[in-house]
Amino acid sequence: MQSLKIIGLLLLILGIGSCEENKKQAPIQKEYATWSSYLGDPGRTHFSTLSQITKENVTSLKVAWTYESEDWGQMQMNPIVVDSMLYGVTAALRVVALHAGTGEEIWQFGDSVKVWHSTSRGVSYWSKGEDKRILCTRGAFLFALDALTGKPIPTFGLGGKVDLRSGMRKSAENKFVISNTPGTVFKDLIVMPLRVSEGAGAAPGDIMAFNVITGKLEWSFHTIPHPGEYGYETWEDSTAYKGSIVGGANNWAGMAVDEEAEIIYVPTGSAAPDFYGGVRLGQNLFSNSLLALNANTGERLWHFQFTHHDIWDRDPPAPPNLLMVEREGKKIPAVAQVTKQGYVYVFNRLTGEPLFDIEEVTVPKSLLEGEEAWPTQPIPIRPKPFARQSQDLTEADISPFAKNKEELASKFKSANKSQYAPPNTEPVLLLPGYDGAAEWGGASVDPEDGILYVNSNEMAWMLGVIENNEEAYDGPLGESTYHKYCVTCHQPDRKGNVGSGYPSLLDLQLRKEKNEVSQIITNGKGMMTGFPQLSKQEMEALLAFLFDEEIKHSVASENVPQDTVQERYKHAGYTKFLDSKGLPGISPPWGTMHAIDLNTGNFKWSIPFGNTPELGDEGIGTGTENYGGAVVTENGLLFIAATRDGYFRVFDKENGSLIWEHELPAPAFATPAMYEFNGKQYIAIACGGEKLGAKKGNKIIAFALNP
Repeated sequence: MQSLKIIGLLLLILGIGSCEENKKQAPIQKEYATWSSYLGDPGRTHFSTLSQITKENVTSLKVAWTYESEDWGQMQMNPIVVDSMLYGVTAALRVVALHAGTGEEIWQFGDSVKVWHSTSRGVSYWSKGEDKRILCTRGAFLFALDALTGKPIPTFGLGGKVDLRSGMRKSAENKFVISNTPGTVFKDLIVMPLRVSEGAGAAPGDIMAFNVITGKLEWSFHTIPHPGEYGYETWEDSTAYKGSIVGGANNWAGMAVDEEAEIIYVPTGSAAPDFYGGVRLGQNLFSNSLLALNANTGERLWHFQFTHHDIWDRDPPAPPNLLMVEREGKKIPAVAQVTKQGYVYVFNRLTGEPLFDIEEVTVPKSLLEGEEAWPTQPIPIRPKPFARQSQDLTEADISPFAKNKEELASKFKSANKSQYAPPNTEPVLLLPGYDGAAEWGGASVDPEDGILYVNSNEMAWMLGVIENNEEAYDGPLGESTYHKYCVTCHQPDRKGNVGSGYPSLLDLQLRKEKNEVSQIITNGKGMMTGFPQLSKQEMEALLAFLFDEEIKHSVASENVPQDTVQERYKHAGYTKFLDSKGLPGISPPWGTMHAIDLNTGNFKWSIPFGNTPELGDEGIGTGTENYGGAVVTENGLLFIAATRDGYFRVFDKENGSLIWEHELPAPAFATPAMYEFNGKQYIAIACGGEKLGAKKGNKIIAFALNP
């Protein structure tokens, strides 16, 4: 194995069978013919002009190579390909470089012992002359690696890494900050997405650009404005920027950049705390916005806010797409942003002018003490939503497959279904749910003809808040720590909510080691943010409680520093609207795929996306939850996995008809990458499974014709 890696590396360095030979055998590459950037290119189009695979021969696709990782579980990453190397990230955040034609591992970067419990959507690539670098993250650190060897570059930051918190105010030093999504490279800069906590006291969501060569912070943009900055007056608390209570407004989903115009487009998420805004009254710029910034300096050029004073966690879930659209016979450079609400917002990307009218619609007032929901929200007139909206549902929309229809109907009738109904102590039916409509897989576009393709979830959730009685809880330290940080998702009885993605913590000692659980608590995993702020005493007590070792009469934390933040209400937990069998409580389709003409705002086609195996033949065509994006080709194909049922599919992009499907060894909740090597067209995808209760996988698979 090791000798093969060395041979592969030597071949790469010498250019044998790769760079020079490829230039002779393969046609000259044109724009959108490579995949050296996250989601294909800096405009995040997911688009390819490669044309060897066609509608006529796509049914002949076969597995060309398979790579098996030592790590099992969810891989959300979109591989990138440079020359003869494919770069990806495993379930435990190990970066791997594979031979693009064979899948043979050339190098690996990562701890040999420590297992990281997080997810990554991939890496970034930068080069200048012979200096070729891979940029990746683990925890709060950004690493620069030699692209040929995987070794950290010692002149970058401190020994090859930079702490992402180093560009923030000092109060963020010990707060949860990671990055799940590759940074956006522009010239010698990399602009980093950040994931932060969603509760009170979260780190700020500053947009930061680091020098790719040195690791030095070059510029930052405050998404929670400081005194004197534009938008500062939209926060009624003039000290919000200090971060003692309010944080977030971060970009976690990634960005797009127009390299010619030198503009970077940054969608930002909700301010923290997420579901109760009484501690952050006001419109809250620049949360939930699309920011157009000067990519050289971080200067704001224009912005648009999708949700004012967000109390629903309606952060834009994916990078925007750059494309050209036609108006009155003229081509206009556009930027399109899909949302969890199921809307597509389209702007002139140079001026910020909306290309379809957007109406400020009056929405319900909040009934919670101390909360002031914003009176209007911006709704685009066109295109129409690509997912059903809660206010349009009736009792007839209860699932026909449910055995407990009366129970579901009772819950349905008692829930508030108004558009933008604010969180309340009484239930609100949230559709699209917390996970969209659109999710982090995002949309794909044909950048020249103006057609956008987007897959969507149609899972209803129950939204609610409860009065925060934390101070009244007087149990042992471990139990009280659990009630403070864990009970919302994992429930007071520790049984979790498996249907909603939150596992039971009962009998944890039979499934996990303490050090593994400690790492998950500190660093987070999947939907769960980490809690690095826990003291050693709190962590030890929490682990003792989770492993059923805590003495019930032990003294509570008299000497442990307590947070000064006390929210009046807190989130009641993430609960899907499910039937008694764990299937969606509303009628199908439960997942959909759409083609939307952004020249006109009209839909070209819409289809159910995926099947529900639990229903047998009746489950065919019901659609299913899906995470991960598509690749669309100039010659008429749309490649996508993403579904819980575990298939990789190809559709005719003109009409949505299914042309080919292949069952994967585990579902691929990821976006594929299309590339060419030695004159052969490949499409590669990571199959990690695990999410939505699916089986775990550990494979990256590449398909080709006549492999």
